[in-house]
Amino acid sequence: MWRATILTLYPELFPGPLGASILGRGAAEGAWALDTVNIRDFSDNKYGSVDDTPAGGGAGLVMRADIMAAAIDSAPRNDRPVLCLSPRGAPLTQAKAHALSKGPGLIALCGRFEGLDERIFAARNIEEVSIGDFVLAGGEIAAMALIEACVRLIPGVLGSASSLGEESFEGGLLEYPQYTRPREFEGREIPDVLLSGDHKRIAEWRRKKAEEITRTRRPDLWERFLKDGPIRRGNNKEPER
Repeated sequence: MWRATILTLYPELFPGPLGASILGRGAAEGAWALDTVNIRDFSDNKYGSVDDTPAGGGAGLVMRADIMAAAIDSAPRNDRPVLCLSPRGAPLTQAKAHALSKGPGLIALCGRFEGLDERIFAARNIEEVSIGDFVLAGGEIAAMALIEACVRLIPGVLGSASSLGEESFEGGLLEYPQYTRPREFEGREIPDVLLSGDHKRIAEWRRKKAEEITRTRRPDLWERFLKDGPIRRGNNKEPER
Protein backbone atom coordinates (compact mmCIF):
# COMPACT_ATOMS: atom_id res chain seq x y z
CA MET A 1 0.00 0.00 0.00
CA TRP A 2 1.22 3.50 -0.87
CA ARG A 3 1.68 5.41 2.41
CA ALA A 4 2.33 9.07 3.17
CA THR A 5 3.67 10.11 6.57
CA ILE A 6 3.51 13.81 7.43
CA LEU A 7 5.91 15.33 9.95
CA THR A 8 4.28 18.54 11.15
CA LEU A 9 3.69 20.86 14.07
CA TYR A 10 -0.02 20.86 13.16
CA PRO A 11 -1.26 17.28 12.66
CA GLU A 12 -4.84 18.50 13.13
CA LEU A 13 -4.66 19.96 9.61
CA PHE A 14 -4.71 16.46 8.13
CA PRO A 15 -6.23 14.75 6.27
CA GLY A 16 -8.06 17.93 5.27
CA PRO A 17 -8.79 17.84 1.52
CA LEU A 18 -6.94 14.53 1.26
CA GLY A 19 -9.81 12.86 3.10
CA ALA A 20 -12.50 14.09 0.71
CA SER A 21 -13.81 13.11 -2.72
CA ILE A 22 -11.98 10.43 -4.72
CA LEU A 23 -8.85 10.68 -2.55
CA GLY A 24 -10.78 9.95 0.61
CA ARG A 25 -12.60 7.10 -1.06
CA GLY A 26 -9.30 5.67 -2.25
CA ALA A 27 -7.97 5.71 1.30
CA ALA A 28 -11.16 4.11 2.63
CA GLU A 29 -10.81 1.35 0.03
CA GLY A 30 -7.20 0.68 0.99
CA ALA A 31 -5.46 2.09 -2.08
CA TRP A 32 -3.31 4.39 0.05
CA ALA A 33 -2.87 5.53 3.65
CA LEU A 34 -1.92 8.66 5.55
CA ASP A 35 -0.51 9.15 9.03
CA THR A 36 1.02 12.09 10.88
CA VAL A 37 3.87 12.62 13.31
CA ASN A 38 3.73 15.58 15.68
CA ILE A 39 7.21 17.09 15.73
CA ARG A 40 6.53 18.63 19.15
CA ASP A 41 6.38 15.14 20.65
CA PHE A 42 10.18 15.08 20.32
CA SER A 43 10.83 18.37 22.07
CA ASP A 44 13.36 18.20 24.93
CA ASN A 45 11.69 20.85 27.06
CA LYS A 46 8.44 21.32 28.95
CA TYR A 47 7.30 24.07 26.60
CA GLY A 48 7.29 21.80 23.57
CA SER A 49 9.48 24.19 21.57
CA VAL A 50 11.37 22.74 18.62
CA ASP A 51 13.32 25.79 17.46
CA ASP A 52 16.00 28.25 18.53
CA THR A 53 17.55 31.53 17.41
CA PRO A 54 19.62 31.44 14.21
CA ALA A 55 23.37 31.08 14.52
CA GLY A 56 25.01 34.32 13.43
CA GLY A 57 21.98 36.37 14.40
CA GLY A 58 18.99 37.50 12.42
CA ALA A 59 15.24 37.50 12.63
CA GLY A 60 13.00 34.53 13.30
CA LEU A 61 13.68 31.04 14.60
CA VAL A 62 15.19 27.89 13.10
CA MET A 63 13.91 24.35 13.64
CA ARG A 64 16.51 22.29 15.47
CA ALA A 65 18.30 19.46 13.66
CA ASP A 66 18.34 17.11 16.65
CA ILE A 67 14.60 17.34 17.21
CA MET A 68 13.86 17.01 13.50
CA ALA A 69 16.11 13.94 13.31
CA ALA A 70 14.25 12.26 16.17
CA ALA A 71 10.92 12.91 14.47
CA ILE A 72 12.16 11.57 11.14
CA ASP A 73 13.67 8.48 12.74
CA SER A 74 10.35 7.65 14.39
CA ALA A 75 8.72 7.01 11.00
CA PRO A 76 9.53 3.69 9.30
CA ARG A 77 11.36 4.48 6.06
CA ASN A 78 10.55 1.31 4.08
CA ASP A 79 12.48 2.77 1.15
CA ARG A 80 10.29 5.87 1.19
CA PRO A 81 12.05 9.16 0.36
CA VAL A 82 11.98 12.00 2.86
CA LEU A 83 10.87 15.19 1.12
CA CYS A 84 10.94 18.66 2.64
CA LEU A 85 8.51 21.16 1.16
CA SER A 86 10.59 24.27 0.53
CA PRO A 87 10.61 27.16 -1.97
CA ARG A 88 14.27 26.49 -2.61
CA GLY A 89 13.60 22.89 -3.69
CA ALA A 90 13.37 21.43 -7.17
CA PRO A 91 9.99 22.17 -8.81
CA LEU A 92 7.33 19.49 -8.47
CA THR A 93 6.45 18.15 -11.93
CA GLN A 94 4.08 15.55 -13.29
CA ALA A 95 7.08 13.33 -14.02
CA LYS A 96 8.07 13.54 -10.35
CA ALA A 97 4.51 12.77 -9.23
CA HIS A 98 4.39 9.73 -11.53
CA ALA A 99 7.71 8.44 -10.18
CA LEU A 100 6.64 8.87 -6.56
CA SER A 101 3.24 7.27 -7.18
CA LYS A 102 4.94 4.08 -8.36
CA GLY A 103 6.97 3.72 -5.16
CA PRO A 104 6.00 2.73 -1.62
CA GLY A 105 5.05 6.28 -0.65
CA LEU A 106 6.82 9.22 0.93
CA ILE A 107 7.62 11.01 4.16
CA ALA A 108 6.82 14.74 3.94
CA LEU A 109 8.57 17.15 6.27
CA CYS A 110 6.66 20.40 6.85
CA GLY A 111 8.89 23.22 7.97
CA ARG A 112 7.89 26.38 9.81
CA PHE A 113 9.54 29.60 11.00
CA GLU A 114 12.74 30.54 9.11
CA GLY A 115 13.36 26.95 8.07
CA LEU A 116 15.40 23.97 9.23
CA ASP A 117 18.94 23.69 10.50
CA GLU A 118 20.88 23.00 7.29
CA ARG A 119 22.67 20.00 8.78
CA ILE A 120 19.52 17.87 8.84
CA PHE A 121 19.33 17.67 5.04
CA ALA A 122 22.58 15.75 4.65
CA ALA A 123 22.20 13.88 7.93
CA ARG A 124 18.89 12.29 6.85
CA ASN A 125 19.23 12.43 3.06
CA ILE A 126 16.31 14.84 2.65
CA GLU A 127 15.24 16.06 -0.78
CA GLU A 128 13.73 19.53 -1.05
CA VAL A 129 10.68 19.99 -3.30
CA SER A 130 8.90 23.21 -4.27
CA ILE A 131 5.33 23.66 -5.52
CA GLY A 132 6.02 27.16 -6.85
CA ASP A 133 7.98 30.36 -6.61
CA PHE A 134 6.22 31.75 -3.57
CA VAL A 135 6.43 31.44 0.21
CA LEU A 136 3.83 29.91 2.54
CA ALA A 137 3.62 30.08 6.33
CA GLY A 138 4.47 26.38 6.50
CA GLY A 139 4.83 23.23 4.45
CA GLU A 140 1.45 21.66 5.24
CA ILE A 141 -0.52 22.98 2.26
CA ALA A 142 2.39 22.20 -0.04
CA ALA A 143 2.52 18.66 1.36
CA MET A 144 -1.19 18.22 0.60
CA ALA A 145 -0.60 19.33 -2.99
CA LEU A 146 2.33 16.94 -3.36
CA ILE A 147 0.41 13.99 -1.95
CA GLU A 148 -2.70 14.69 -4.03
CA ALA A 149 -0.59 14.87 -7.19
CA CYS A 150 0.79 11.42 -6.39
CA VAL A 151 -2.25 9.64 -4.97
CA ARG A 152 -4.55 10.43 -7.87
CA LEU A 153 -2.11 8.54 -10.13
CA ILE A 154 -2.32 5.32 -8.10
CA PRO A 155 -4.28 2.75 -10.15
CA GLY A 156 -7.90 2.60 -9.06
CA VAL A 157 -7.99 5.90 -7.17
CA LEU A 158 -9.12 8.17 -10.00
CA GLY A 159 -11.61 5.71 -11.38
CA SER A 160 -11.02 6.26 -15.11
CA ALA A 161 -7.41 5.84 -16.14
CA SER A 162 -8.20 7.15 -19.63
CA SER A 163 -8.80 10.67 -18.30
CA LEU A 164 -5.24 10.91 -17.00
CA GLY A 165 -3.71 10.96 -20.47
CA GLU A 166 -5.63 14.05 -21.60
CA GLU A 167 -4.85 16.38 -18.70
CA SER A 168 -2.61 19.40 -18.65
CA PHE A 169 1.10 18.57 -18.78
CA GLU A 170 0.48 14.98 -19.88
CA GLY A 171 2.23 14.91 -23.24
CA GLY A 172 3.84 18.31 -22.64
CA LEU A 173 0.82 20.52 -23.45
CA LEU A 174 -1.80 22.31 -21.39
CA GLU A 175 -5.30 20.87 -21.63
CA TYR A 176 -7.78 21.87 -24.34
CA PRO A 177 -11.03 23.71 -23.36
CA GLN A 178 -13.90 21.66 -21.92
CA TYR A 179 -17.66 22.20 -22.37
CA THR A 180 -20.90 20.60 -21.19
CA ARG A 181 -24.65 21.38 -21.05
CA PRO A 182 -26.40 23.73 -21.60
CA ARG A 183 -25.53 24.12 -25.28
CA GLU A 184 -25.93 27.89 -25.04
CA PHE A 185 -24.89 29.97 -22.02
CA GLU A 186 -25.36 33.76 -21.98
CA GLY A 187 -24.98 33.92 -25.75
CA ARG A 188 -21.96 31.64 -25.83
CA GLU A 189 -22.36 28.27 -27.53
CA ILE A 190 -20.44 25.03 -27.45
CA PRO A 191 -18.22 24.87 -30.57
CA ASP A 192 -20.05 23.02 -33.33
CA VAL A 193 -17.18 20.61 -33.92
CA LEU A 194 -17.64 19.10 -30.45
CA LEU A 195 -21.24 18.26 -31.30
CA SER A 196 -20.48 16.89 -34.76
CA GLY A 197 -19.85 13.29 -33.74
CA ASP A 198 -16.75 13.33 -35.98
CA HIS A 199 -14.12 11.98 -33.61
CA LYS A 200 -11.23 12.74 -35.95
CA ARG A 201 -12.24 16.40 -36.27
CA ILE A 202 -12.80 16.62 -32.51
CA ALA A 203 -9.33 15.20 -31.83
CA GLU A 204 -7.77 17.65 -34.29
CA TRP A 205 -9.65 20.59 -32.74
CA ARG A 206 -8.59 19.61 -29.24
CA ARG A 207 -4.98 19.22 -30.26
CA LYS A 208 -4.98 22.61 -31.99
CA LYS A 209 -6.51 24.30 -28.96
CA ALA A 210 -4.06 22.61 -26.58
CA GLU A 211 -1.18 23.90 -28.68
CA GLU A 212 -2.65 27.42 -28.85
CA ILE A 213 -3.20 27.61 -25.10
CA THR A 214 0.25 26.26 -24.30
CA ARG A 215 1.94 28.62 -26.77
CA THR A 216 0.18 31.73 -25.46
CA ARG A 217 -0.02 30.99 -21.72
CA ARG A 218 3.12 28.97 -21.09
CA PRO A 219 5.74 29.80 -23.72
CA ASP A 220 8.33 27.99 -21.60
CA LEU A 221 6.37 24.74 -21.91
CA TRP A 222 5.78 25.36 -25.61
CA GLU A 223 9.49 25.80 -26.31
CA ARG A 224 10.25 22.66 -24.34
CA PHE A 225 7.57 20.76 -26.22
CA LEU A 226 9.01 21.84 -29.58
CA LYS A 227 12.45 20.76 -28.43
CA ASP A 228 11.73 17.53 -26.55
CA GLY A 229 8.38 16.34 -27.84
CA PRO A 230 5.70 14.69 -25.63
CA ILE A 231 6.75 14.52 -21.98
CA ARG A 232 5.09 14.30 -18.56
CA ARG A 233 4.88 17.42 -16.47
CA GLY A 234 3.01 18.76 -13.32
CA ASN A 235 -0.67 18.47 -12.37
CA ASN A 236 -3.49 20.88 -11.76
CA LYS A 237 -6.91 19.37 -11.14
CA GLU A 238 -9.01 16.51 -9.90
CA PRO A 239 -12.22 15.54 -11.70
CA GLU A 240 -15.14 14.91 -9.37
CA ARG A 241 -16.84 11.51 -9.41
